Formats: sequence, C-alpha cells, structure tokens
Amino acid sequence: MPFLSFLRNFAAVMTLGAMQFTAVVLMTLLTIKLLLLYRWTKEDKVASRARWMMAVATSILAIHFTLQLTLGLRLMGITQSVMLNLTMLIPASFLFSMAVLSLQQQGRLSRWERLVGPLTWVTAVAMLVAAIAADGQPLLNDTPQRKQAETASALCYMAMQCYYTWRHTTALRAMHRALNDYYDRDKDGLLRWMQLSIVGLMLLALMVPVAIFGSGPWLLVIAFSIYFSIFYLVDSFCYYLTSNAPSQMQEAEQNAEEEEIEKQKETSSEPATPEVTERIGKAVAQWVSRGGHLHSGITQPIAAAEIGIPKYQLTTWLHQQGMKYNEWLASLRIAEAKRVLLEHPEWNIDAIAEHCGFKDRTTLHRKFKELVGMTPAEYANHHSSEIDL
Repeated sequence: MPFLSFLRNFAAVMTLGAMQFTAVVLMTLLTIKLLLLYRWTKEDKVASRARWMMAVATSILAIHFTLQLTLGLRLMGITQSVMLNLTMLIPASFLFSMAVLSLQQQGRLSRWERLVGPLTWVTAVAMLVAAIAADGQPLLNDTPQRKQAETASALCYMAMQCYYTWRHTTALRAMHRALNDYYDRDKDGLLRWMQLSIVGLMLLALMVPVAIFGSGPWLLVIAFSIYFSIFYLVDSFCYYLTSNAPSQMQEAEQNAEEEEIEKQKETSSEPATPEVTERIGKAVAQWVSRGGHLHSGITQPIAAAEIGIPKYQLTTWLHQQGMKYNEWLASLRIAEAKRVLLEHPEWNIDAIAEHCGFKDRTTLHRKFKELVGMTPAEYANHHSSEIDL
C-alpha cells in the first residue's frame, strides 16, 4: 500500500510538472510569434501597441508558469500557489483584454478602461499583503486570513473581466454595425475570432479561480482548456493582423464616422420629414430599376453617390425600413435571382451569381437558402412543377 501511494503521488507530480512545462513552452512560443509580427504592424500604431500588450501578457504567463514549475509552489499547497497566480494572472488578463479593446476602438481607450485593470491588481495585492501582515505568519504559511484575502482577490479578478467583457461586447456590436452598413456582403467573418475570443476571456475569468483553488485530476482538463483559449486568442489575433481585415474594418469605421459628421452638418438644413423620406425612396427605386444593385463589390458610399443622396440619408432610410445595407442588397439580389431562375432556366448557377452581384455561387446558395428557405434548384423545381400543374 505505501508503494501504491508513492506511485499515485509520483504520477500526480509528473502530471503537474508536465502541465506547467507545457504552459511555459506554449507561452514562450506565442511571445516569439508576436514579436516576429513587427513588419506587419510597424506602419499601424494601434496594431503595434496591441501586439506589444499581447506579447507582454504572454511573457508574464511564461514567467508565471516558470516560477510555478521551478519553485514547486503548487506542491506546497493551494495558498502558496494562489498568491502567485493572482498577482500574475490579473495583469496578464488585463493586457489581453486591452489589446483586443484597443483594436476594437482604434486605440481610443477611455481613462476608466485603462485604470480598471491596474486598480484591480493593486486592490488584490493590497489585500494579500494586508493578510500576510495581519496574521504574522511566514510568507508561505496557510492561514484563514490569507484564504479570505485570496477569495476576495479572485472575485475582484472576475469583476474586472466582467467589465472588460461588457466593453468588448459593446465595441463588437458597433463594429458589426459599421461593417453591415458599408459592405455589400456579409463581412461578419472578419470578427468571428474576436467574438470567440471575448467568450474565451470571460470563460478564463470563470475557470481561472476554479483552477487556482482546485485540485484533483479534473484540474488537468481545466488547465488545458485555459491554455487552448489563450492559444486561440493569440493565434487568431496574429492571423487578423497579417490579413487585410484591419484595413477593411478601418474603411467601414471611417465611413461611419464620416456619416455622423455629415449628418450633423446637414440635418439642421434638411430635417428628416415625410417628404424627404419619400424623395429618397423614389431615388432608390430608380437606382434599383437601373440595376445599380447588381454590381458586385459596391460599397455604401458608392451606392449613395449613384443614387444621388448623402451617405447618412441612405443609412437612415434603410434603418427606417429595419434593414442594414448588406441585408438590403442581399434581398434585392435574391429577388433578381428568383426572377432569373424562372425566366432563364438555361442559365447555370455561376452565371446567375455573377449577374446578381454575388461573389460566387456559394454565397448565392447560402443567401438564397437563408432568405427563401430553399436552394435555388429547389426553388426552380418547385415553381416549374406549379407551372406544369
């Protein structure tokens, strides 16, 4: 029995050591990857700043797991490990959150957004130091006062991450609105990584306290879930920066800002009246009758210029109809696709997609299914059957 107990303890030590060593290697590699992105971000101050925040965060985690591995704090007990976890994970999570938020808001961060993280860290450290000073026990001893301080610090960490999740979500909604009111097709895929990363950061806030206070075999599963979330966040962040997604996002956001300025200048001279709305509706109808909506890759400013109205008026008119720019164009193009399917059965799906302004047949097929509830082929067969009857 003593021998079996020794084997179980040895396996536990090896598992914990392997887990911490894996984390050290992973965080080091992620830091190197972020540093190697210099040439992709050197012209973009916002992206460069976000990259450095990410790199510092992964460096902190690499140091954190190195200390855990070399000092063996987790093997000494929960308290010894928790103090290091809280003092290192709070600034790392703050920097991850700020890197994403900085990208979302083009570097325009409020004073409160900058201060919440540092204030949380100072509060947590102050509570831990106060508990150590109050109980008068050696640093690595486990006492009730320290456990209370650690629990309170973990709650502060969760509150901090809840705040940043709220800010991320608000900013993400604004980014989606800007994309949907600018491009003629769905661009939400540009931000899918960001959406998943925000969820991942919130889950980290829930999982980390459980991981740092918990023990047992299931801890390995939680730990690797945390590692995967961090890997996904950093790897997706790197892919985003090296793609053309940032420039596309900047175009959409710049258009939204220009619209707001345009609206403030012109609304006073031409308020939104039923007559103005009717005039816009007629201009839009004429543009559609000329087939302006069938040109692929037409952005909202181009459409507004062709219609002959200010950008903000087109956006306002569409919002009155309860639609975004890309939703509106998709519905018009699907209506044209339905007409072509019935009047030109000899056309193949690629020709129809090109004629209607869709990027490719896959986009047409997906949008058709989404708006009509059936595929183009099913629609054509269904209506040909009705004609036969």
